[in-house]
Amino acid sequence: MTQGRITRREFVRDTAAGAAALVAGLSLVKVGNAEAADTSMIMNYNPDMEYRLCGKTGWMISAACLGGHWKRIVQIIGGQGIGDYGGNIARPDFQKNRYDVVSRCIERGINYIDACTHDEVLAYSQALRGRRDKMHLGWSWYENEARRGDRRTAEALLPTLEEGMKQAKEEYVDLWRITCCVDGSRGPDGKYIMTHTPAESEGIAAALDGAKKSGKARKTGVSSHDRVWLSYMIEKFPDQIDVVVTPYTAKSKVLEKDSFFDSVRKCNCGFFGIKPFASGSAFKGDSSPKSPQREEDDRIARLAIRHILCNPAITAPIPGMITQQQVDNVALAVKERRELDKAERAELERAMDRAWANLPPHYEWLKDWEYV
Repeated sequence: MTQGRITRREFVRDTAAGAAALVAGLSLVKVGNAEAADTSMIMNYNPDMEYRLCGKTGWMISAACLGGHWKRIVQIIGGQGIGDYGGNIARPDFQKNRYDVVSRCIERGINYIDACTHDEVLAYSQALRGRRDKMHLGWSWYENEARRGDRRTAEALLPTLEEGMKQAKEEYVDLWRITCCVDGSRGPDGKYIMTHTPAESEGIAAALDGAKKSGKARKTGVSSHDRVWLSYMIEKFPDQIDVVVTPYTAKSKVLEKDSFFDSVRKCNCGFFGIKPFASGSAFKGDSSPKSPQREEDDRIARLAIRHILCNPAITAPIPGMITQQQVDNVALAVKERRELDKAERAELERAMDRAWANLPPHYEWLKDWEYV
């Protein structure tokens, strides 16, 4: 093993050894939602960070992680050519921003990055170069995955992973979580139709199985907004669905009966929550360091993270962050008292009511995730 770089053979060997040690560990410490073995088993451990067991993966994951999107980054680096999900990622100032944000995440003990577009995969692979052993990297190239009608079989999906790895110069990915179609529908009889057919679902699971058995992916999972289909996948393919990635905002609440989290808990599945701040709609400012609303927005962000972490079935929320200060603020939220008091709950509710009122039309679907 060279410094900061692990070969596929080493990682397959070490994954098996690490999982055994985690189960058999005698020196236990209470960390987040699980008891973990010696903290040396936790990637990028920092005593000021909380860690949670990511379901059947056996990984201990920081209670807040880095989402792949870099929305509003032009407020920091200026100029043109960088959109919310991609763009001119060769810009030196963009690359420095991503490197610096990842560096601060490492300093704060954050140990998972979720990349879900081609540009995100390339940008974060580059930002992790030479320190790949500090972070679990979640991976999806959604433009060439199951949202395309011709990419719903193992034969079509596996080459996408391989091509992405080649372009990013990666020998393995920690988590391949295929981005799938978003929502189900209702037939003429009112019966719910899942976002993917059983045959398509089997093809997706077969691709994940092939990636795991080949050593290209340590763990596997899916991302969708269709809770019915996600529950089906979690229960139908427990060996392939280690993790799901799906929305969970600061306004989300767990249903007392027939909750999606019943399947998550039953199958011991890891869960990463996207859009914790409702795509930034919870904030008044523009996310720039000089924003007059920055202090208030920082406080809302911390309240949101604390609220989300009250659900023990969640591994971590994964907000996109564009400054080192935002990383510091999220890390502070993890350290603060978990339960919100009455005044804090009222403040967060006002912010999220404002977020619901200000959602752009293409994010109205987030309202479907108020009761989960």
